[in-house]
Amino acid sequence: MFSLEAPSEVEGIVDVCIIGAGPAGMTAAVYLARKRLSAAIVSKEMGGQVAWTLGIENYMGYQYITGRELTAKFEEQVRQFPMPIVLDEAKSIKRESGSFAVETTGGRTISARAVIIASGKRPKELGVPNERRLIGKGLSYCSTCDGPLFASKVVAVCGGGNSAIQAVIEMAQVASMVYVVSRNPWRADAVVSEKAGLLKNVERRIGYDVLDVVGNRVVEGLSIRERMTGKDETLKVSGVFVEVGLNPNTEFVKGLVNLNQYGEVEVNCQCETNVPGIFAAGDVTTVHEKQIVVAAGEGAKAALSAHEYLLRRPALTLAGQGTS
Repeated sequence: MFSLEAPSEVEGIVDVCIIGAGPAGMTAAVYLARKRLSAAIVSKEMGGQVAWTLGIENYMGYQYITGRELTAKFEEQVRQFPMPIVLDEAKSIKRESGSFAVETTGGRTISARAVIIASGKRPKELGVPNERRLIGKGLSYCSTCDGPLFASKVVAVCGGGNSAIQAVIEMAQVASMVYVVSRNPWRADAVVSEKAGLLKNVERRIGYDVLDVVGNRVVEGLSIRERMTGKDETLKVSGVFVEVGLNPNTEFVKGLVNLNQYGEVEVNCQCETNVPGIFAAGDVTTVHEKQIVVAAGEGAKAALSAHEYLLRRPALTLAGQGTS
């Protein structure tokens, strides 16, 4: 049980508004609370990408923990503090006199003296004709969420990175056969690739483009083409799991903070953006490694930088501390 029921509405102005509730956002929240700054979290859901992960073996302190278990531990720690958690999506950030206004799709406006963007990333789409029509009808972006629905069936996983090969390992325990379709050789970590390579119900299709997902009411197959020969093939599958990468959730800050060519928020070593008072942390930023432990560390850095920024503004009264 969590020790406190977090309020869902924000009253007045807060010191920091955190956008996102993955490892970066929740770590930032704890650090801000311990600095006795007032803060509010705005996020569609708690946990971010971690909640979709089956097993985690490289987060310090745990030899093995599921994504949902780790998310619950993060959330439990956040909820020790009476910090508003607004389950909504950020639509825009506007500059006001000496502060910022975070507007949400639900019509809320949160006023804050500083902002930490920790909105993470979302799955990329294949971009084929039937993709969106068959979402939830056999096509999924989350093997952890939907994998059990395909017990003893034939499925395909699209992608060759860590998330894709981890999905292969997961689905091999559930499905009768797993096809792995990737344009290039696998890029997953060696330990993950080796584990997948030992599975007897996994068949590789390396060097293939996905042409379309086949099916009327539900997924019935996956149409692919070998890149070298141009030969087409249709795999008869009941499920397709798309794991071809992630896009940063930065639409709401375009034109406000600097983004790189991939849409990630550009930050320096202090998690500062080009706009004073706006910080960013985790997978949404240009920080090279997209790992849970890195995101958590960046969240701590962003919180400490925000605290330092607010302390440098003596004319302001910090909501959690009195006159600075």
